[in-house]
Amino acid sequence: CAGEENWVDSRTIYIGHREPPSGTDAYIPQRYPDNRIVSSKYTFWNFVPKNLFEQFRRIANFYFLIIFLVQLIIDTPTSPITSGLPLFFVITVTAVKQGYEDWLRHKADNAVNQCPVHIIQHGKVVRKQSRRLRVGDIVLVKEDETFPCDLIFLSSSREDGTCFVTTASLDGESSHKTYYAVQDTKAFHTEQEVDTINATIECEQPQSDLYKFVGRINIYQDRDEPIARPLGSENLLLRGATLKNTEHIFDKTGTLTENNMEFIECCVDGHVYVADAICNGQILTGTVGMDMIDSSPGAGGKEREELFFRALCLCHTVQVKEEESVDGIKKGLQPCGKSSSVYISSSPDEVALVEGMKRLGFTYLRLKDNHMEILNRDDDIERQVSLTEFELMEVLSFDSVRRRMSVIVKSSTGEYYLFCKGADSSIFPRVIQGKVDQVRARVEHNAVEGLRTLCVAYKTLAQDEYESVCKQINTAKLALHDRDKKLAEAFDVIERDLILLGATAVEDRLQDKAADTIESLHKAGMKVWVLTGDKMETAAATCYACKLFHRNTEILELTTKRTEEQSLHDVLFDLSKTVLRHCGSLTRDTVSGLSHDVPDYGLIIDGATLSAVMKPTEESSSGNYKEIFLEICRNCSAVLCCRMAPLQKAQIVKMIKTSKEHPITLAIGDGANDVSMILEAHVGIGIMGKEGRQAARNSDYAIPKFKHLKKMLLVHGHYYYIRISELVQYFFYKNVCFIFPQFLYQFFCGFSQQPLYDTAYLTLYNISFTSLPILLYSLIEQHVNMDILKRDPSLYRDIAKNSLLRWRIFIYWTLLGVFDAVVFFFGAYFLFDNTTFTSNGQMFGNWTFGTLVFTVLVFTVTLKLALDTQYWTWINHFVIWGSLLFYVIFSLLWGGIIWPFLNYQRMYYVFMQMLSSGPAWLGIILLITISLIPDMLKKVICRQLWPTSAERIQVKAQTHLSLMSPASIARNKPVLLQYTDCTDV
Repeated sequence: CAGEENWVDSRTIYIGHREPPSGTDAYIPQRYPDNRIVSSKYTFWNFVPKNLFEQFRRIANFYFLIIFLVQLIIDTPTSPITSGLPLFFVITVTAVKQGYEDWLRHKADNAVNQCPVHIIQHGKVVRKQSRRLRVGDIVLVKEDETFPCDLIFLSSSREDGTCFVTTASLDGESSHKTYYAVQDTKAFHTEQEVDTINATIECEQPQSDLYKFVGRINIYQDRDEPIARPLGSENLLLRGATLKNTEHIFDKTGTLTENNMEFIECCVDGHVYVADAICNGQILTGTVGMDMIDSSPGAGGKEREELFFRALCLCHTVQVKEEESVDGIKKGLQPCGKSSSVYISSSPDEVALVEGMKRLGFTYLRLKDNHMEILNRDDDIERQVSLTEFELMEVLSFDSVRRRMSVIVKSSTGEYYLFCKGADSSIFPRVIQGKVDQVRARVEHNAVEGLRTLCVAYKTLAQDEYESVCKQINTAKLALHDRDKKLAEAFDVIERDLILLGATAVEDRLQDKAADTIESLHKAGMKVWVLTGDKMETAAATCYACKLFHRNTEILELTTKRTEEQSLHDVLFDLSKTVLRHCGSLTRDTVSGLSHDVPDYGLIIDGATLSAVMKPTEESSSGNYKEIFLEICRNCSAVLCCRMAPLQKAQIVKMIKTSKEHPITLAIGDGANDVSMILEAHVGIGIMGKEGRQAARNSDYAIPKFKHLKKMLLVHGHYYYIRISELVQYFFYKNVCFIFPQFLYQFFCGFSQQPLYDTAYLTLYNISFTSLPILLYSLIEQHVNMDILKRDPSLYRDIAKNSLLRWRIFIYWTLLGVFDAVVFFFGAYFLFDNTTFTSNGQMFGNWTFGTLVFTVLVFTVTLKLALDTQYWTWINHFVIWGSLLFYVIFSLLWGGIIWPFLNYQRMYYVFMQMLSSGPAWLGIILLITISLIPDMLKKVICRQLWPTSAERIQVKAQTHLSLMSPASIARNKPVLLQYTDCTDV
């Protein structure tokens, strides 16, 4: 059955028996669960407690819950509403969202569990609900029906015992796959015949690999000893797949039964720790200051503790909602276009930072075209093959370790043949006869031309040899443990003493714009490595075709051929001397690897040499080969690793990830042999191509063509980083502006923890007054046009090495926030110091003072973001100016001007009274201007003296727009008419 706990207690299933066969363990039907699917997380009874428990497991939510409870228990300067309302809002919205999603899962589960299925009981077809299926039931599946659980294929309506299945819902592959019934049961076609099957199934424990299954079936046919047959993935029909082009089949029920911390998230955590340290410093200062002032003998520890909690509530209130805002915005910034699919949402940070700190991006190309050339033929065997029909007897499946596959066939004359195809390196050592030299020369010639080659060989098998081979294969197939290893050992013995038949070559045509994409990644400062299983000559020709290597690239070889002539130690040190001759240092920054003042090196290494390099050296004089290899690679513009096994690809990625630079790596591939590499890299991208969808299914992002990688990295990755870095820094800046005046106020109120701002302002600052502008900025900002980013990949270098989230930038934003806060507070303080502040000479109170500071604060931080915005649309104007208007309207409402029912609270008429004063208007405008001047001066000076590439583009764009203005067109009409058809203009 297909429950969540599957074949855990026992690995034996009984078919057709109400009692187990004699000599077997007692059968306990209750040990197996039913076929009910439960994908939902909650029930009606446990939703509230379980959801609240999960939400308060988050440190931020639990922390603010404690703040809220403290505010309820003791007399704090702020109302519990200031922290309780935002917390309640976040918890409620999250609970409603998760509850709705779980309700949808309940509906989907019920639809699946109540789906009708047909089983065989007492020789008749019986209909029941899917959830009531039990292990041991025999299921009848008809064409176009979906398999209700994992099934062992017993028989089919097709005479050959096969069926066709689509697994699109499992792995995205829409092509029809062929599955095979158990050899001894495929002849049973009626319900009565199938119901007579008595058998047991043994299998391995559940695993996550969809394409691997190890088991065996023991069939009892009126004898004491059962007939044992192996079960593999070709006999297993997985739940969710669909039967195609087959009238019906009979099946036996059965079941098969990590997350990286993002780089930018780590930077954000560092900034949050600093923010907490600043808040804690303010709390400590306020507590100590109050203790020094109130040093009377009666002041005890209880009062000090209460004072501490009052300061804690006052300073940390502003952080409510900030973390939730950042998380929500990041989920909306997935860097993908219409042509890509996102499988993992935890990778956009790394997509934005590939090649940031000497990042090494990994790219693997497998881009085929169907063009075949026969290199050499054995005329005698060709004539025999053309005149004879063969029966397929055995298939020795392909695997990436031995790099070959074979079939055993029987001719109409009763002779047995083994035909083997594979890479030349795996075929030639096993050949004892044939035109080896001629074929080898032709293979190498075609490999240089970029063709992908395979060699074909054969041998004849005598009757006793064939029987011995079958016995070895069947013994290995019946093994439940280490089946793959035992099969590989059997195949190794069988695939020997071959006769070379010939070779084939397939044109390896690049996908459209693959060369342009790789060249753009180079210009963006990324190191591109090619990891492939192809021959060195084929892979090198492909690298030249895709512009990974150029004609002026000096190729360095670290291959088996060279290490046979010299020791590995000597070869490595010769290569290091070569690359360092013009560099002078092993630690050269290779981000500028395309500069013209140093030679352009390209390294080629094969799998055998890589294994020797990765192996730890025992001789201390030899040093660490792996470190020397890495230093050589750092000084090469591109690296080609050929004859790579899948595991070696993952080892290379891991080696680069753990190097001293700790670069962000990206792996892209389209085949099953790329999965390990894709899983190992920080960012894994799968190409949905002709090689199947295993790579796409195991990736973070899936794209249909290799060329889409250019837009994903250079456009979406660039935009994401610009937006998220502004978001993080701006959130910190506006909260420094918000908190620091409150801290300064304590020096003027005797450290009594009297709040500077009203409760409503404390609550709504991060929720309403300043949240929407930065939210919109983080979703739509385009500091440079998308087409320009694609045309000029060097702009990606502006964000290299995490340049916008470095501590230098963070300190600048912090100092800017402190400066603005000082201007807000002391500017308002000096205005209030004038006793003729109002026209009637009335002196304003502390709430008017706080409202003045808060008004300057809201307008300044909003206008600061407006100055940083480059991409203006109507929605920007609406949100930015609308947020300011909303603040004014709310203040009038809260002050009882619009809503008279609020005329008894402390803010009654405060805002209106402040606006009725001419000096207040002048002070607000003056303080806002003074606060914004430093940042504007910094922008002007930096743009003039140290402009980035993006800023140069922005200046050109603004100049172009000024030239296209109506006045300019009128002045230059005769000239501009020449360019009316030019697409650039």
